[in-house]
Amino acid sequence: MGLNLEQKKAVVAGVGAEVAQAQAIVLAEYRGLEVRHMTSLRAKARESGVYFRVLRNTLARRAVADTPFAGLAGQMIGPLAYGMSADPVAVAKVMHEYSKGNDKFVIRGGAMKNVVMSPKDIAALATLPSRDELLAKLLGTMQAPIATFVRTLNEVPSRFVRTVAAVRDAREQSA
Repeated sequence: MGLNLEQKKAVVAGVGAEVAQAQAIVLAEYRGLEVRHMTSLRAKARESGVYFRVLRNTLARRAVADTPFAGLAGQMIGPLAYGMSADPVAVAKVMHEYSKGNDKFVIRGGAMKNVVMSPKDIAALATLPSRDELLAKLLGTMQAPIATFVRTLNEVPSRFVRTVAAVRDAREQSA
């Protein structure tokens, strides 16, 4: 059963709100995919903070019109699932990893703000570390000099204590 005009407007508004927050959108064709596979993909997407939805292409075109993702309208052909996320690597990873394990789920393209991407570009984006991984590496890099400095400062009293202990042990042995 089709949606009435008010329901379509609500869908376009909801998807438009997600598009406004998204840094990347990935389109994938799901022709022939079983419902249980799609359900597992939705769960993986939810865990990664990815908005995943199957939409009518006409509604999706209206949602991305007048946004930096308007260039995607030309790729919106056939039965498509849309993945959107504020973390571009997360959406690319979820969709790409799933497409590697299921030949009926084929990535058709995607976009980052003002840049339309091919399936190869999506695969390359999926190999990058995620935002959280990059932040963790940055934090570790920033903490390394401080930790080394603290260990160096701690070594002076530790060495003094070991020297005093060695002198004490030497006196006990000689006595």
